[in-house]
Amino acid sequence: MEAVYIHIPFCKHICSYCDFPKVLHIDSFVEDYLESLQREIENNYDGERIKSIYIGGGTPSCLTKKERIKLFRILEIFNRTPDCEYTFEINPSDIDEDLLDDIVDGGINRVSIGIESFDFENLKILERETDYKDIENKLNLIKKRGIININLDLMYAIPGEKLSVLKQDLKKLIKLDPTHISTYSLIIENNTKLNNDNAQYIDEELDLKMYNEIRKILKKAGYKHYEVSNFAKEGYESRHNLNYWNNAEYYGFGLGAAGYKAGFRYTNTKNLHEYIDGNHQAESLLMTYKEQMDNELMLGLRKIEGVDVNEFYDKYGENIQDVYPIKELLESKELIYKSGHIFIPEDKIYIMNEILIKLI
Repeated sequence: MEAVYIHIPFCKHICSYCDFPKVLHIDSFVEDYLESLQREIENNYDGERIKSIYIGGGTPSCLTKKERIKLFRILEIFNRTPDCEYTFEINPSDIDEDLLDDIVDGGINRVSIGIESFDFENLKILERETDYKDIENKLNLIKKRGIININLDLMYAIPGEKLSVLKQDLKKLIKLDPTHISTYSLIIENNTKLNNDNAQYIDEELDLKMYNEIRKILKKAGYKHYEVSNFAKEGYESRHNLNYWNNAEYYGFGLGAAGYKAGFRYTNTKNLHEYIDGNHQAESLLMTYKEQMDNELMLGLRKIEGVDVNEFYDKYGENIQDVYPIKELLESKELIYKSGHIFIPEDKIYIMNEILIKLI
């Protein structure tokens, strides 16, 4: 167990597309929540050396100074390695000198910023505000504090979006020179404003064109495509996310957080009052041996390099081709075997789910 996810569910504003567990920031709730978070961590953390901590939300950066200091004090319980990747999610509008003082003092060495888009119409639909010049200035502030490991999120396939708009967003993102870029095709989830407003997906063919354009433009700009939705400069791949895709165990603490420990996949309650009362966990399922192998394959094939067949054998004592119909998909070129890895060719990643259905 080397990774920890911490969920902070509070936001100043609820975006139209967000289906993560979240509530508006209310001081009294935050105080009680942090107390309950501390109890959950103290009762479940077993003292392992931690290589990655990710504080997500919600909007962790909406916490007040007092709340931030309390959060980082609570998280001192973790026995971090000297090179621990310590990530804090930030809303652009929250970035100021005071916030940066607190996260640097707290040990943060990586930030993830939800840009989503620079286009006015896109931002209007997503109910977000982003200004290029403002972001440029704030990124300079972050870098001056010694944090150079910066992820920027980009959302695409937004209702009404044109390919030309996406290209402009990519051009501006690249100019900002982050070390990591995460890209997400918009999913219209239940219980979101977009779904309630009957928002419609863009044409599937245009969605594919956008994905291919992202891959082409970011690769040309020097970003390595290392996972379906993620691109990084050499050496800046997300250690935390790779822990998920390598099917390794991890802690999940906080409202609605998920974790994987001792063979159990668990999910915390999404009810804030239940969580504050100490009823943290909502569901826990012991993975069968076959389910563990299924997850190893499904998650591993999200990586561009795919699944290491020798590691699979060492981990499960099974030849991957004896468990899954690999041979047929190699013959159809939906999978490729090279240098000890089985992977999905990049031109077929878009239909990844169809390939996984054939495998499992």
